[in-house]
Amino acid sequence: MSEAKSFAECMNGRFYGVLQWADLDKLWEKVRAEPEGWYAALTGEAPPANSLTPEELGKFITEIDALLHKEHHYDYCGVVYVDEPGKPNLLKIFDPYNMGSGCRVGGEPIPPLWVLSRIQPTLMASNIPLSSSRKRWWQSLFGLSS
Repeated sequence: MSEAKSFAECMNGRFYGVLQWADLDKLWEKVRAEPEGWYAALTGEAPPANSLTPEELGKFITEIDALLHKEHHYDYCGVVYVDEPGKPNLLKIFDPYNMGSGCRVGGEPIPPLWVLSRIQPTLMASNIPLSSSRKRWWQSLFGLSS
């Protein structure tokens, strides 16, 4: 991913779906192998000012993986998209309860709820209200107050 590209340009670039749970496990391994410089962002909320520590990244991966496995009631993944499967720099993680349609028929596409990025995110607008349970989950993950 080119440093010259903005976060918005990268978000609108090409992505590959992570279809199998085993592939998601491999993706997490790749992210954990190079833990410095990752940002985690929640759509509709202020973007992070600082990148995650390796410990915060590990906690985020553990918790988001558990949430996805618990709430996506299928034997395949399909809720995570990555820019470069072999060397990930940007991951879009969709809410299992509000994925919408990737074909953009009938209106605005539904954005991912979470983003994990090596480029500092900017504010990501959402046309979907953030549920209080998702907001509480995010705040508890990072020890934020409401």
